[in-house]
Amino acid sequence: MNREPRRPALQLLSILVMAGVSTALWAAWLGWDQHRDVHPDGSTTGPYEAWQVIGLALTLLAAVCWAALRNHAVAAVAGTSAGLTIAAYCDWSDDSSGLFVVGVGLVMLGSLAGTTVVSTLITAATRHGRRAGV
Repeated sequence: MNREPRRPALQLLSILVMAGVSTALWAAWLGWDQHRDVHPDGSTTGPYEAWQVIGLALTLLAAVCWAALRNHAVAAVAGTSAGLTIAAYCDWSDDSSGLFVVGVGLVMLGSLAGTTVVSTLITAATRHGRRAGV
């Protein structure tokens, strides 16, 4: 049976699933904390705490690794980057200064770079393992 016609559909589905997972993880880790902390000296921090961002990064790392191990490296890169970019845009678009666009762009570039490195390393390691007979 010829599987070629289903391959692009499977790849698109994988990208959409990874985008959905990334958006859901953003909402779970960062979506609920929307206020800034005001310190006694008048300075503000936030709205996110470091542990929230680290938690998001680690759970995304697990999802990207899982997808890359199953030969969906393109979905791991494109889907994760698209999902995070969409989530950041939706979360930050109420900023009246317009500078949120810079942050969204940095999220997009950073997620593209990070997921590309992770997916490339995992793909290379699994190919090496298959050639070695491991």
